[in-house]
Amino acid sequence: MRQDSRLSGVLHILLHIAEHQTPMTSELLAKAMDTNPVVVRRIMAGLREQGYVQSEKGHGGGWTLACDLSKVTLRDIYIALGSPSLLAIGSRNEAPDCLVEQAVNAALNKTFDEAEALLISRLGEVTLAMLSADFHKRFKRAKKQTGE
Repeated sequence: MRQDSRLSGVLHILLHIAEHQTPMTSELLAKAMDTNPVVVRRIMAGLREQGYVQSEKGHGGGWTLACDLSKVTLRDIYIALGSPSLLAIGSRNEAPDCLVEQAVNAALNKTFDEAEALLISRLGEVTLAMLSADFHKRFKRAKKQTGE
C-alpha cells in the first residue's frame, strides 16, 4: 500500500521557506521536493487559506511564511492538509452481518482509534521551530564533518 507523504512534504517545503529571506517560487520549491510546481501550488493554497503562508504574484513574488514557527505544531499542519489517514491498515467490511467480522472489527477499530489519537497527540507536541532547530544542528554538524 502506498504511503501518503504529503505531511512530510509540506513540512519540508515550510522549512525551506523559513530558511529564505525572500519569497520562494512554486518552481523552486518543486525542484527542492522533486515534484511538479502544480502540486506545490495546490498544497500551498490550502496552507494559505489557514494563514500559515502567503503568496505574492509577479516578479520577485513567491511563497513566504505568515506564521510564527514556535506556535505552529505538526498537528496544525496535519489538520490543514485535511487530516489524512494516519494508518495504512483497516478493517474488512465484506460481510458486515458476520458476527466474527463484527467482533474482529470492534477490537481493531478501537485499537486503530487509540493509535491514531496517540499519533495526533504527539504531532501536537512538535513545533515547526523544533524542526528548524534540528535542521540547524544537523547543518552545523555536516559543515564540521566536511571541514567548512
